[in-house]
Amino acid sequence: MKALTFDRSREDWSSSKGLIKEKVPRPVLQDQDRDMALVRVKIAGFCGSDRGIWYRKAFGDMINNSLNREQRDKRIVGHEFLGEVIEVGGDVTRIRAGDMVAAESHIVCEQCLQCLNGELHVCAYDKIIGISHDGCFAEYIKIPARCLWLTDLQKIRPEVAAVQEPFGNAVHACQAADMRGKTVAIIGCGTIGLFAILIAKGLGASKVYGVEVDPHHIDLAKKLGCDEVFVPNLPPKEKPWISDSKLIETFMEHTNGLGVDVALEMVGINSSLNNAIKVTRRGGHVVMFGVRNGDIQIQDYHRVVMNGLQLHGIVGRRIFDTWKITSRLLENRSNGIHDKIYEIILNKGEGVVTDIDDWSQEEFEQVINTYPKPLIRFS
Repeated sequence: MKALTFDRSREDWSSSKGLIKEKVPRPVLQDQDRDMALVRVKIAGFCGSDRGIWYRKAFGDMINNSLNREQRDKRIVGHEFLGEVIEVGGDVTRIRAGDMVAAESHIVCEQCLQCLNGELHVCAYDKIIGISHDGCFAEYIKIPARCLWLTDLQKIRPEVAAVQEPFGNAVHACQAADMRGKTVAIIGCGTIGLFAILIAKGLGASKVYGVEVDPHHIDLAKKLGCDEVFVPNLPPKEKPWISDSKLIETFMEHTNGLGVDVALEMVGINSSLNNAIKVTRRGGHVVMFGVRNGDIQIQDYHRVVMNGLQLHGIVGRRIFDTWKITSRLLENRSNGIHDKIYEIILNKGEGVVTDIDDWSQEEFEQVINTYPKPLIRFS
């Protein structure tokens, strides 16, 4: 079958980029795979994590360590997809052949303290599809059936159904605080930030302010309903953690000197987190979704404590509570979320969708640097 891989026998992590398109053996269900499913991938989404792998900025250790354990050199990448179930193991009853499914990308152990407490999204021993388990950038994927999420294509377009997993990230982030009637800042309008604009509006936020530097993403944020989008100034190189005083002043002007009720930090840049903290009102919420390696320096730390700010770290989706909310938001066409994702973020599929037969590394790199959510069609 056709697949997109990182193959350490053919390229060194530190000196390469991109993915290799190649033929690999099609997975099959063995007698011992009683809880597994074989899925034919229809459409897969390319996300920020995949970009980190493409440019060798993230997940190198996780990929290499998992390959060491498996005594292999090749990892099929990708974790967002829509597919059709082809076959299921003997113990699987919830899913059957012919079902259309998306998938939770975290394969959890169901045995650790967190899992037993219902906090599966922070499982201590989880594997991540496309990183520590072969992923969906392939014509077929073998996956635990418990990860699969039934999807009704009578209610959700295939292209939108393929991005339920990352949309769920934004749902999880937006549920960290009650947004009804609240002012919300979304700092970083990448794909998840753009989703968050729609969700915040859908959950009843009174005002949604974006912070973004990329002109194309600024335009998208406005089309999605952002009330205002502000462009931050970059911090000085010698002090990369410093917040933007002009940006903070702008927020205060728009919130009667109070600050926003909720700030979502979606970038993972040190200065961005400090901006989020400083634009948030006393007693407000700072939701941290952006990820970076290394240390973060909090500017004026006393402000966090003395202003009673509530900081929330968000990872993945609550399994499967977030998925249920995701389905409701996308299937309810009256809120406009589904159609705006398809028409604005996915550009109605124009230029966004690449067929695997036509895929080349050079051309696809242009796509991922042009559109917020590229898709790959496998069947």
